[in-house]
Formats: sequence, C-alpha cells, structure tokens
Amino acid sequence: MRKLLILLLVSISGITFGQDKYNYVSFDKLTEVKGTDYVIASIENRGKIETKSKYLLFIDTKDGKTKQIDLPKDSYIMSVEQILIEELDISKVILVAKTINLDGDKEIDWSDPQQIFILSTDGESKTQLTEDRFFVRTWTTNEKTGTITITGHYDTNSNGKYDKIDKNEILIYDLKTMKLRTKI
Repeated sequence: MRKLLILLLVSISGITFGQDKYNYVSFDKLTEVKGTDYVIASIENRGKIETKSKYLLFIDTKDGKTKQIDLPKDSYIMSVEQILIEELDISKVILVAKTINLDGDKEIDWSDPQQIFILSTDGESKTQLTEDRFFVRTWTTNEKTGTITITGHYDTNSNGKYDKIDKNEILIYDLKTMKLRTKI
C-alpha cells in the first residue's frame, strides 16, 4: 500500500511539473509588400497539443505598428502573394486559404474548399472573393485588364466529392472594384 501511495504521488508530481505550459509562436513566413513600408508575417500560436490561434500580421516597418487579420485556428494558409500592377494603380495582397469547415466534421481538412481573399497592402480591408461553397482550383491575374480569373466548382450535391453533377465555373473579378465581372 505504501509503495502504491509513493508511486501515485510521484506520478502526480511528474505529470504536473512535466507539462509544458508555454505557448510557441511560429513565424512561418515573411512577405515583403513591395512599394510600401509593410511586411506580412504568417503566425501560428501553438500550445503543446493544439493550435491556439492563426493570423496574418501586417507590420509597418517604419513605425512598428501592426494590424492583425485573424483566421480560424484550424485553417490552412495556402499562399500569400502581392499583386502589383502599377499601370492600373493596383496593389493588393491575395490570400488563398481554407477557412471554412464545409463538410461539418471536426476540423478544416483536405476535403474543405479554399477561398480567395483580397487584402489591402496595410491589412485594413479584407474582401472574400469566392463563396464559401466554391472550391477554388486555380487562379491567375491579368496585368493588362486588372482582373483575377478563378477556376473551380460548386459541390451541388453536397457530398464533398468532385463528380459529374458538380457545376464547374470560371469567375473573373475586377481587382479595382472587387466585383464579379463575368461568370462562365
């Protein structure tokens, strides 16, 4: 009985003091925003077991001020890129990320759609271009017309799989107005 009590007390103290109580902040990527004073940091605040928060941090490198764009903690950031078309006075940041759990399971995963967001170069404005239920496949910009062309599909039967009855579409958005120009 005495050995069992000692083993129990040692186990409790080992579990209590053995746990790491600190959070770790991971700066996955830094992106320069050309033509501005800003740099974008992709940040993940992790605990021992799970991610506590995920966000983009727009850092003004001149005065150190920041603007935080929060994302769901289980989201996936696919890419953060600047679109700079000086002739048309367009300077935007494109965020491609999975931010919605469309299939309703426990977390955002490979079967959920990625969305395209357009952010201002200082992080003050954020516009979601694609609908939550639109599965983005590819995208590209056109520097002559100042547009972004996006291909993908709508999962019309909500089965989480790409099949024959899903509706394929090509969307063309104006990068100045953030409005849908054409749907093909």
